[in-house]
Amino acid sequence: MMNILKKLLLSLLGACLTCYAIAQNPQIQYLHPTNWWVGMKNPNLQLLVYGQNISKAKVSLNYPGVKIKKTQTTSNPNYLFVDLEIAKTAKAGKMQLIFSNGNAKNTQSFTLSPKRHKPLTINTSDFVYLLMPDRFANGDESNDKMDGMLDTQADKNVPFLRHGGDFQGIIEHLDYLQELGVTALWNTPVIENNTSLKKELHGNMQAAYHGYHFSNHYQIERRLGGNEGYKKLSGALHQRGMKLIQDAVYNHVSEDHWMFQDPPTQDWFNKWPTYTNTSHKEVSLLDPAGTETDRKYLTDGWFMPFLPDVNQRNPLFATYLIQHAIWCTEEFGLDGWRIDTYKYNDMPFMNRCNQALLEEYPNLIIFGETWVTNPAILSYFVKSNVKFPFQCNLPGTCDFPSFAAINEGLKEQFSWDGGINRVYQALAQDFLYADPYKMVTFLENHDTDRFFSVIGEDFNKYKLGVTWLLTTRGIPQFYYGTEVLMKNMKNPTDAEVRRDFVGGWKGDQQSKFTAAGRTPRENEAFELVKTLANYRKNTPALHSGQFMQYLPQNGVYVYFRYDVSKTIMVVMNTNTDEAVVDTERFSERTKGFKAAKNVLTQASIVDIKSLKIPAMTAWVLELK
Repeated sequence: MMNILKKLLLSLLGACLTCYAIAQNPQIQYLHPTNWWVGMKNPNLQLLVYGQNISKAKVSLNYPGVKIKKTQTTSNPNYLFVDLEIAKTAKAGKMQLIFSNGNAKNTQSFTLSPKRHKPLTINTSDFVYLLMPDRFANGDESNDKMDGMLDTQADKNVPFLRHGGDFQGIIEHLDYLQELGVTALWNTPVIENNTSLKKELHGNMQAAYHGYHFSNHYQIERRLGGNEGYKKLSGALHQRGMKLIQDAVYNHVSEDHWMFQDPPTQDWFNKWPTYTNTSHKEVSLLDPAGTETDRKYLTDGWFMPFLPDVNQRNPLFATYLIQHAIWCTEEFGLDGWRIDTYKYNDMPFMNRCNQALLEEYPNLIIFGETWVTNPAILSYFVKSNVKFPFQCNLPGTCDFPSFAAINEGLKEQFSWDGGINRVYQALAQDFLYADPYKMVTFLENHDTDRFFSVIGEDFNKYKLGVTWLLTTRGIPQFYYGTEVLMKNMKNPTDAEVRRDFVGGWKGDQQSKFTAAGRTPRENEAFELVKTLANYRKNTPALHSGQFMQYLPQNGVYVYFRYDVSKTIMVVMNTNTDEAVVDTERFSERTKGFKAAKNVLTQASIVDIKSLKIPAMTAWVLELK
């Protein structure tokens, strides 16, 4: 009987030891980045490893050309940071990372591929089209809803829910975009937003259909098509010679992000004793008599109660974000980045991030969003000619001063400072910017009132605005639907300016993607954009030539785009009456020219000495 009890006890002890060993087996939930490349200019790579008590694990690998420099733990035992060095001699292949805890092991495969991506150059010859994938076109109804996600709803009849648009829907309408003259696509963020509905400022429970609530940096939103769907879109664009811009959000994440649920350190996010909103007052960064307190409110305050503010001064988090940007560029073949909420970020971090991207991809376009309409203040957040105490290295930025000028100017009568004078004065301050040709000009975006509504649905003013956008200096950007006169104000909610593009869903009764589905006026608007965008693309003098503007007089604004081979004269009559323009005043640029062709009408003008410009009309003249 005693022998039987001994055997039973030994058996139970063995089972317990086995269970204990299994329990101690290192568990890994996330390993970021998920893969990497050989041939990078920076040989260093930091892996973030997340799993229950993973900090207790020892890490080893045996792969030629790759070595572990060090490992780092934090106050949270569920994190382990592994610093690797990848030598130039390292070859592409799969290496095995071994995480061991006593006799227990967990082996993770990690793929190293050859670096191949060379971004296509985006510059003033391009026409950037901004769209919100969820609201553009639904090409795959099977991914509209996803079981197991925090938000499983989709209903295009409810403005605040997801509507089902996706990458496949975009791919199916690339012919439309190319016909319009679009050369580069900018989507609102495509990173996973696995978040619950949030109570927005308007009081409605809203889905993160817009993409700005990140929950997992290394997963593309599956309801848009996931990682593979995004690669398919990138490939389809590049096959056509078109380019892809990704929207970056460094300032905040969703409260549902797994890192916020279980952060590595106490300072991973900017926390306050009680909820503290950002002041939104960017001038506090520049004010020579300003305070550190006010600067902290701007950069460390939260954008929304459900959007934790990232502490980019934490070196581990900073490295994580920078590596993610590089990873996305190579993994998905990106040609550019637009950076959301630029002014709220830590500027030394942003300089480091921009520099890291440009070191790996020198011709990558990077531009930021800083909603500032004063050129002097905006110039702080971009490469400038002003000797600020801190110099930002951002190459370009969204041109909010000219956006405000054209929107306000077209609503006003001409005056000393009003009307079209606003546009002239905004552009006259280009001396502030290191390269004003890298400014991204626009009439509207996903955060603004629709341009057509702002100008009172006046079609003549619409034509003036579009003509200006596609002939002025900088890189022009359009918001989806502007070409078919989509309208609305943000009142009562942003959803009003983010409506579905008609024709993108199977149940739509008509399609604005086709001439037959558009009204005569919508077709006229579409043809105007198409004519100017394609002419601009094929006319170096217009997209890359010098820019010279004359002081507006009597409501008439004249400027020139020119190079050694061609001169384009743009005449905007913003009056409600015909204007007679004596061109002798412009002899500095018109000398030697006698005739012209109107690019918009193809009409010939045999003598340009005196021009009769109809009321509320813009002419684009190719001088002969």
